[in-house]
Amino acid sequence: MSALPFLPMGAAEIDALGWEAPDVVFVTGDAYVDHPAFAMAVLGRVLEADGFRVAILSQPDWRSVDPFRSLGRPRLFFAVSAGNMDSMVNHYTANRRPRSDDAYSPGGRAGLRPDRATNAYVQRCRQAYKGVPVIAGGVEASLRRFAHYDYWSDKVVASILVTSKADLVVHGMGEEPIVEIARALDAGRGLSELRTMRSVAYLGGARESPPTGAVVLPSFEDVKGSVSAFSRATRLIHKETNPYNANTVAQKHGKRWVVAQPPAEPLPMDKVDGIHGLPFARAQHPSYDENVPAFETVRFSVSLMRGCFGGCTFCSITLHQGRIVQSRSRRSVLDEVDRFGDDDRFTGVISDLGGPTANMYRMRCKEPEIERICRRLSCVHPTVCRLLNTSHAPLRKLMADVRGRRHVRKALVASGVRMDLALRDRRYIDDLAAHHTGGRIKVAPEHASKGVLDVMRKPPIEDFEEFSKLFLASSRRAGKRQQIVPYFISSHPGSDLDAMIELASFLQRSGHRPLQVQDFLPTPMDIATSIYHTRVDPLTSKRRQVAKRTRERQLQRALMQYFKPENYFLVRKALLMAGREELIGDHEGALIPSRPPRGAVSARKGEGSDSRGRGQQRSVGYRPHRKGKK
Repeated sequence: MSALPFLPMGAAEIDALGWEAPDVVFVTGDAYVDHPAFAMAVLGRVLEADGFRVAILSQPDWRSVDPFRSLGRPRLFFAVSAGNMDSMVNHYTANRRPRSDDAYSPGGRAGLRPDRATNAYVQRCRQAYKGVPVIAGGVEASLRRFAHYDYWSDKVVASILVTSKADLVVHGMGEEPIVEIARALDAGRGLSELRTMRSVAYLGGARESPPTGAVVLPSFEDVKGSVSAFSRATRLIHKETNPYNANTVAQKHGKRWVVAQPPAEPLPMDKVDGIHGLPFARAQHPSYDENVPAFETVRFSVSLMRGCFGGCTFCSITLHQGRIVQSRSRRSVLDEVDRFGDDDRFTGVISDLGGPTANMYRMRCKEPEIERICRRLSCVHPTVCRLLNTSHAPLRKLMADVRGRRHVRKALVASGVRMDLALRDRRYIDDLAAHHTGGRIKVAPEHASKGVLDVMRKPPIEDFEEFSKLFLASSRRAGKRQQIVPYFISSHPGSDLDAMIELASFLQRSGHRPLQVQDFLPTPMDIATSIYHTRVDPLTSKRRQVAKRTRERQLQRALMQYFKPENYFLVRKALLMAGREELIGDHEGALIPSRPPRGAVSARKGEGSDSRGRGQQRSVGYRPHRKGKK
């Protein structure tokens, strides 16, 4: 099958191609952008390259079944994804307030997908055409394959296989599983025959038992009623993430079993290259009159790798993309960069040369036989594993090759730099400062308290201080004045007022004034989310401080921006509560002055009111056009 400029999005496009019906209808909560950073484009192109006919149903109106019939009955199956982001993270802030925009929609408009989009889409697909298999995947489905804590409803809910009634869920990256499923269904095999595939999860019948040898989690009923059972289930799930030694995992829901097969093995370099070499249009579908903001951000970015061995407890990358880094070849990357030169819109600036992190390219375990049996959840915490190849030489060579292309003026590194790895190669820091930073570089120390950083599985704050010193020195040698923009998290499990005061004092001493604050947002299956729900670390069984009350989270957030006049009274209250009055005054080392600065009083008077002076009302749910309260 020859490649299409775009995969069809409407019945007229399908008719023009002369198709009787598509083989697969891919339902997605994102706008259709044919670019390797968008899941629907990647999976659609992978299927197309294997000879299947794929149509894209982008952001359908879930309030009616009619849009789900608009592309005709798919010959093989519906593939359903909420989009590149979890729909609840896409819709709500860490304070559960509705977001006003959606970067994955035309014009950034909110309201084009429902809450818990996977559930809504699967149910409409089943209603549209009886008997057509419905396969769910993507981040939202993948991280909800077992019973999980749902932050937005503040309760433990059942597996998405139960709530959505999808026939199968593909967890992790889906390129190989979706092709294997399409081939199997095309060959006439039944859904039950697909249950032994890697990366597949399914809901067994009431009379079925879990597969022999499966790791059995505490049941849905147990984890719903017992925080200790929930904590144990989290620990067991995370111990089965190495694809080379992971076991099948099963969890009982009532009389039925949710069964998840081990993750797919990491893709070899030639297959990663093959995916990036597919004929993407690298443009949004021409039916859109408005730009898709997320696409504008990544249009001329280059992904060097996938996966992450960092194992941060608040991050889902390892669970979804895998803990083994899968890198592209030098030739594949340079071919993509060379194609930029044929695009009239390319100004010579590559917006990012990176991936989940900026500097894990070509890094893997030096001993494959050890890698196959290792059950360590992080290769870099509490210390960098001695068997990890941390050489930056391949990355430095690739960066030099990219910036040496005639049509490339600048190749920026916008992905977060893993500082503990960068400190092992001073030449990498020199290259970064001299050639790949556009005035600011983004790093994520996340906190200053050793106790909190241990809970996060992040390196000590001294690594950030050392990296900052070296980077700024490299910048000066290169004749540049550049800034380091550090990212920190407030209200993370393990963080209390004392820890946040320690962070505020560090920020004051180091001269950093964060303009943006990231509040901890518990997302399904993460270890930090388990700690938030249970107040116990599932890996150590130690009890942890958790900030759950809105006021407590406000105090922690304010401490991170102690210098803002509107935060004065919140910071003062936090310091008094913690018995740290010595940090209030006009002396050196004080966080806030003894008297409120201009703007503090007026901010307190307006607290709890919107810009028109009306009291804030609690959100009653996101779904647009909903009438009445939830």
